[in-house]
Amino acid sequence: MRTSSISRETGETAVSVKLTLEGGPVKVSTGIGFFDHMLTALAFYGGLGLELTAKGDLEVDGHHTVEDVGIVLGQALRGALGDRRGIRRYASAYIPMDEALCFTALDFSNRPFLRFEADMPQARIGAYDACLTEEFMRALAVNSGLTLHMRTCYGKNAHHITEALFKALGVALRDAVRVEGTEVTSTKGVL
Repeated sequence: MRTSSISRETGETAVSVKLTLEGGPVKVSTGIGFFDHMLTALAFYGGLGLELTAKGDLEVDGHHTVEDVGIVLGQALRGALGDRRGIRRYASAYIPMDEALCFTALDFSNRPFLRFEADMPQARIGAYDACLTEEFMRALAVNSGLTLHMRTCYGKNAHHITEALFKALGVALRDAVRVEGTEVTSTKGVL
């Protein structure tokens, strides 16, 4: 089983993640309802087992909690992938959600990069600041060694756009981490 458990505590947050790439229970609690919903969708469509708890300075806002969850989840993903031997590596997905259509392409290249083109028509989704989606994706990409491109093709509702982005990430992630061989998927021989 490709698993990883990571905890991180700062003056602003305490985050604990147990991740299993082959699936398992999904239990998420961050104190931000919409973010919990997004992380649950990511795990479900990614075929992941995910036990994640976060306690943050939500009296300030959700930024530290969302970003630090991205950091720790990214580190757990890196740990669970190990040397990345045999994984498919590349994947992409289009996901529609009502009027919104979003696209994700990714490469577990071990060269982190984020290209994020997703304007949010509304600033807030419940207690969640819509701009935090980009912060989460950046933290996840940098800490997992992921080249990640995300784009909203169109959409008018920030909830639908954000949900389509998280689901597209999950679908692509599930394909990219699938083991298809025994060698590293790189002409260099290493990722």
